[in-house]
This record gives sequence, C-alpha cells and structure tokens, in this order.
Amino acid sequence: MDNDLTLAQGRGYLAIPGPSVVPDAVLQAMHRPAPNIYAGELIGMTATIVADLKRLARTRHHAAIYICNGHGAWEAALSNVAAPGDRLLVPASGRFSHGWSEMAAGLGVECEVLDFGKSAPWDMDRIARALKADSAHRFKVVLAVHVDTSSSVRNDIAGLRALLDDLGHPALLMADCIASLGCDVFEMDAWGVDVMVTASQKGLMTPPGLGIVFFNDRAAAIRSAMARVSRYWDWGPRAEPEEFYQYFGGTAPTHHLFGLRAALDMILEEGIAHVWARHERLARAIWAACERWAETGPLALNVADPAFRSHAVTALRLGAPHGTALREWVDRHLGLTLGIGLGMAPPGDPAWHGYFRLGHMGHVNGQMILGLLGGIEAGLSALDIAHGAGALEAAAAVIAGR
Repeated sequence: MDNDLTLAQGRGYLAIPGPSVVPDAVLQAMHRPAPNIYAGELIGMTATIVADLKRLARTRHHAAIYICNGHGAWEAALSNVAAPGDRLLVPASGRFSHGWSEMAAGLGVECEVLDFGKSAPWDMDRIARALKADSAHRFKVVLAVHVDTSSSVRNDIAGLRALLDDLGHPALLMADCIASLGCDVFEMDAWGVDVMVTASQKGLMTPPGLGIVFFNDRAAAIRSAMARVSRYWDWGPRAEPEEFYQYFGGTAPTHHLFGLRAALDMILEEGIAHVWARHERLARAIWAACERWAETGPLALNVADPAFRSHAVTALRLGAPHGTALREWVDRHLGLTLGIGLGMAPPGDPAWHGYFRLGHMGHVNGQMILGLLGGIEAGLSALDIAHGAGALEAAAAVIAGR
C-alpha cells in the first residue's frame, strides 16, 4: 500500500476556529459589482442588518459596526467606557482574556488579571474576593470572555452578573462573544451584559473584516460622561446615525454587508434555538470521539468538564511533536486543515507542537463533522499514534440521537 498517496484533491475543509467555513450563499452575495454608497438598496439593507444583529445578540439596545477584526472591536468597546487611569478586573481562562487586558493596558488602563489557567473556567469565589476587596469600587469594568478560542473554555457570564449584583458592585460587565455568538447560547439582556463584542468570521459565517459592539443604556451613560473618545471608535454616531456614512465612520464595507445579510438570513431561517441545538449536538459528537481516542494514548480534551466546553471550538492536547505532525499529515494527505494550538505554548517552545484545535462553528453539519473525525482517525493511524477504538461509532451515535 502506498502510504504517501495524497487524497487531498477536491474541496478542502477548513476546520480551524475562525475564519469559519463561508457558505456558498454568502460568497455569491458578495460576488457583485460595487454598489452606490449614497443611495439605493445598501442604505435600507444596512438598517435591517443592525436590527437582525440585535436579534441574534438577544438585545433591544444598541449596536455599532466597525470595519475591523475582533481586536478592533475590543479597542472600540474599551475606548467608549475606559480612560487612562481607570481600573478593570479581568478573569482569564485563556490567551484571549489576556489579549483584551493587554489592549486595555495599551490605552493606559490599569488591569487586575485573575489567571485561572488554560483549562479551567472562572472560580467565582476568587472573583468575589477581588470584588469585595475593591471597597472603593475602583473597578469600572469587568472584562469577561464567554468562550476563549485558544483554550475552548466556556465561562458563566450570567453567573458573573449575578455575583456583581449580589455584591452591589457597579462595574460594567463586558463580554467577548467573538467565538460564541451564533454558536453557544447567549442572552445579552437577560444575562445583564452591558457591552458585548463580536466579529464576522466565526458564527456569523462571513469573511473577517467586521467587528460589532453591542451596548445598553447604562454603558451609553458611561460614554456620555467620558472627557473624550476617538472620533473613529465613538459608538454614538454608528448606533444612531444621521447620515448613512456614520454607520461605519466613513465608506461602507459594501461587500461584507451583502455577505453578512445573506448569513443572517440563513441563521434566522434556521432559527437561533435550532442553531444552538445543532452546535451542541455536533460538539457532543466530537467530544464522544475524543473521549474514545483518549482511552489509549496521549490525546486529551483540554477542558475536562463538558459543562465548561465551548460548542464552537475544541482544544486538544496530543503531546509534542504529535500535534503538529497530525495537522501536517491531514492537510497534506486529506485536504483537511486543523487549528494550531494557539496560546497553549509559545511558538518556539517545543511544547507548542503538542496541541491542536477543532473549529466546529457556523456553517457545519453532521456529515462534515463525521468527515473531520474520520480524517483525524486516519491521521492517528498513519502516524502510529496510540489511540482508543470506537471513536467514529461513538460520534455517529450522538449525531443519530442515540
């Protein structure tokens, strides 16, 4: 048998945790001539996009669209409520919590980071102690990452709001839902979130380039009290534009808007409850396979407790150099691209080669997930990496509803 035979011809499968798979309907919506940005369909369509984004975020309040990635959305949100000398609390369970705090530090904001490691959710008792110690209420904001894309930890946003309320702490609650919106259950208003940030390239199934910030009236009042806010990042004109260009601080991201409109149509036609249920079922199929593989050999799920695992991304430990070897084998031989182990170990550290991630967000279905798992099974076998049996059967049983 020719073990070097590549079977990568045909359409590849990008199974990284963003950018996610872009549906053909979104690509087709974007494949068109440049539109008029002063009149015509783009003007009315943008208003519907804003309204439907708020439906997806489960908020009746405000939304501002930025031409940027998720990091830009971080800065936009911070710039409207925090100034040099302000102090923030950051419970961290992965690389992106630290990244948001570093963004704040770059703006001259002081951050107290509570690091809970890379495999565990927040310890609410420890957060409570930090809030109680802040008797002067210097913490203006709590930065909370719902799903950390690097570690795949899913945190309890509603529980954090309940804690703030129980302690009578006035800090704003800001949530990063870049990896979770449109994948994991999120209820902005019902959970008491003051500001939420997301981006277009994950659950929203649109190419990278749009950042969205949602904010309530409480956050808007904080913005109104700020001495100054960057003209570009100011969310006021974007949320309540008098002229069309103010939605975007300038020229509209025309083709991204056409793509996002198509993506939102798909999500709303499916229904958000079904979208959440689909992601949950497919995630459980992946976990079932991984748990079987983990019975023998080095593979392990990064998050031990399923209650704290994301339904959009799964981080795995395989040990160096197996993680990199597996990613390279399935890419070269199958046309399957797995995510790097971002943030689990720094590049250059040999341990970096021991991790990988699976993206299962947005435009994914049962046969895609079974194909993803079959590809990993083939790679483990080809590389002689020890692994337990029955993974595909376990995953198929979950997908079959058994």
